[in-house]
Amino acid sequence: MTIKLGVIADDFTGATDIASFMVQGGWKVTQLLGVPDENISVPDDVDAIVISLKSRSCPADEAVKQSLKSCQWLQHKAGCRQLFFKYCSTFDSTSEGNIGPVIDALMDELKVDISLICPALPINGRTVLNGNLFVHGQLLNESGMQHHPVTPMKDSNLLRLIEQQAKGEAGLVDLHCVHQGKEAICYQLESLCQRGIRYAVVDVVTMEDLLLIAQAVSEMILVTGGSGLGAALTCCHTGKTWAVSAVGNVPSIRDRKAVILSGSCSVMTNKQVNEYKNVAPTLSLNIGECINNPEYTNTLMDWITQQPVNGFAPMLYATQPPKLLEMIQQQYGVIDASNAIERFFAEIARKLRHQGFNTFIVAGGETSAQVVQSLGINQFSIGASIAPGIPWVHDAYTDCWFALKSGNFGELDFFQNAQEMFPI
Repeated sequence: MTIKLGVIADDFTGATDIASFMVQGGWKVTQLLGVPDENISVPDDVDAIVISLKSRSCPADEAVKQSLKSCQWLQHKAGCRQLFFKYCSTFDSTSEGNIGPVIDALMDELKVDISLICPALPINGRTVLNGNLFVHGQLLNESGMQHHPVTPMKDSNLLRLIEQQAKGEAGLVDLHCVHQGKEAICYQLESLCQRGIRYAVVDVVTMEDLLLIAQAVSEMILVTGGSGLGAALTCCHTGKTWAVSAVGNVPSIRDRKAVILSGSCSVMTNKQVNEYKNVAPTLSLNIGECINNPEYTNTLMDWITQQPVNGFAPMLYATQPPKLLEMIQQQYGVIDASNAIERFFAEIARKLRHQGFNTFIVAGGETSAQVVQSLGINQFSIGASIAPGIPWVHDAYTDCWFALKSGNFGELDFFQNAQEMFPI
């Protein structure tokens, strides 16, 4: 089987996000964790390979290095027909990068003159109009993303955002053009390219808009964007109507030991954590203890293992509202606080695995990467969708299941819904 698409995702939750949508569209997908080396065999009988990187918030030169190595493996060893750089639907990237530098590096590597900028995911409220990115009808920089602890988004205009961090000029494929269909979109892309425009920001307000765009770019060597475009490209190939269903494997409740680890401080995750407090045991992390007390993990391990085995899983969370998060960052520093939380969750995950825990529900891209990497996992199969963009994923070697949630994804009762999918 020819591998139709090779995806380079800049974080782990984003990778499971696009993999889930492509599976829903009818493709067979394998997700690899980290840059593949020469010893990683090319998966058999798959339509797409998704590589999960932890490159969203690392130094830009490291993000470029990881992305180029992944690109070369996908192109030369896996023989992928088309490459896709997947970033978050809220375009999480500061003026220093990392989205722009990675796009530039991939364009140079693949010798392409124009790149699509298409983060939109309308089913989750991410739309683009006149080049401005909206989250549930609010401008990106007024949606709560301006308080993101690692990549605060202070502007909603994608043309300005990409030009600040990349090396070329951006142009717009507006909604009127998109609604005229494939030929009009192709003509506009060619016109922009002839004018020396390097990045084409595309307006999108519905999933149907993404299908029109996918038809126009299905033969491009490189596309970049969010998981919505990945879903649309899949539908173009399979001829299926776009839909989200819960079809696929899920963890069995038998011998299931589950825990929830929440590191995201997004608006939705704050709401989800508060909702979960009403139905299950929860405990907030003390950041000072994470940084200064080497015995703190043992204290929390005792708390987790003492919780009832029946009912909803216990939750540890570093999720905080914006004002409290700002106070924590002022006291401990943005980088030191974030690193301490990530290291803490990684250590907790390792210890829980030794105690027989085999199901991890994790909120936040950085936290998800730390948890998965700490367990030495290098490949996932994609299971049933819990919510749009959040599937259950499974590692066959350890028989561990994961639900890796991007910060603002999922409904209010996401944590409950994930566990209610377990078959009795």
